Amino acid sequence: MIAILLPIKAVPGASRDQIAGMLGDRLKVRIAAAPEAGKANKAICSLIAQELDIKPSSVKIHSGHTNPEKILAISGSSFTTTQALLDHLTQNLKQK
Repeated sequence: MIAILLPIKAVPGASRDQIAGMLGDRLKVRIAAAPEAGKANKAICSLIAQELDIKPSSVKIHSGHTNPEKILAISGSSFTTTQALLDHLTQNLKQK
């Protein structure tokens, strides 16, 4: 299966882990972990995997390891499934 590339904007040091919606063409992800020793990156991958109901090992940082603007590589989920879940998540955020 081919990896799906997902651009995100990471906001470490938040009060809790959450997907905050879209910020331009990127998914904004708030993470409680500090951006040190890869803790925030690991938390981002875990959160996205949890939301997509896939294994945490299926989500990796493709680029931007030390940058708030990152690109994730997601495997283990079809494009259609990933797109539908992301649409659902962002739609729910708009309704709150």
